Amino acid sequence: MDLGIKGRRALVCASSKGLGRACAEALAAEGVHVTMTARGADALATAAAALRKAYPDVEVLEVAGDITTREGRAAALQACPEPDILINNAGGPPPGNFRDWTRDDWIKALDANMLTPIELIKATVDKMIERKFGRIVNITSAAVKAPIDVLGLSNGARTGLTGFVAGLSRKTVRHNVTINALLPGPFDTDRLRGVAAGQAKASGTTPEQILQARMNENPAGRFGDPEEFGLACAFLCGARSGYITGQNILLDGGAFPGTL
Repeated sequence: MDLGIKGRRALVCASSKGLGRACAEALAAEGVHVTMTARGADALATAAAALRKAYPDVEVLEVAGDITTREGRAAALQACPEPDILINNAGGPPPGNFRDWTRDDWIKALDANMLTPIELIKATVDKMIERKFGRIVNITSAAVKAPIDVLGLSNGARTGLTGFVAGLSRKTVRHNVTINALLPGPFDTDRLRGVAAGQAKASGTTPEQILQARMNENPAGRFGDPEEFGLACAFLCGARSGYITGQNILLDGGAFPGTL
């Protein structure tokens, strides 16, 4: 399927690895010029080089920096000042017990997973409206749908973003600017394996045992492939997806047990 976005420009945050990289690659495959950001310069350079090699007709820019800081956002927007497509993404805050979290912990979580996406939307959405085309996808978490008790910082910040977008997305869609969220469950990424390693150390088991148990618990019997996530993201960014807005699309292999 031709998604009709060849030649468009996308800013894809935190895209050197995992789900962000999968989104950047899926968009590049559609002929979208991509600006990638990440904190790790080496990993980002490697990812950008791979996309340039795979898609030589696509312009791939890389901006190393922390997108959750004012300086990081400024650098990204300098490289891609008027994106047609914005993919908001940032690493989640650490797990823990809410009794141990300070105000600073909460502010850091809100800055990363709520306020940074809002700031990037604020910086780009009006130009999208002027051009009568814009696609904004926020990568949040399945925890927005079914909160995870040890991820209270993430639950709170990402749900706050979801509530904000619920109102704004109904105002922008008239101008062919949509805002949606993708809610990943367990995907086969470095982050998933890192968490499993920590759990294994704490429980006296092995990472392989932790991962296998999680796969067995999932109705799909496996973890998601980041490529699947990237394709879903690209679809939402397509020219023909302008009637989808304000939605929170769960990609979790059926783990959430509800009807709606």
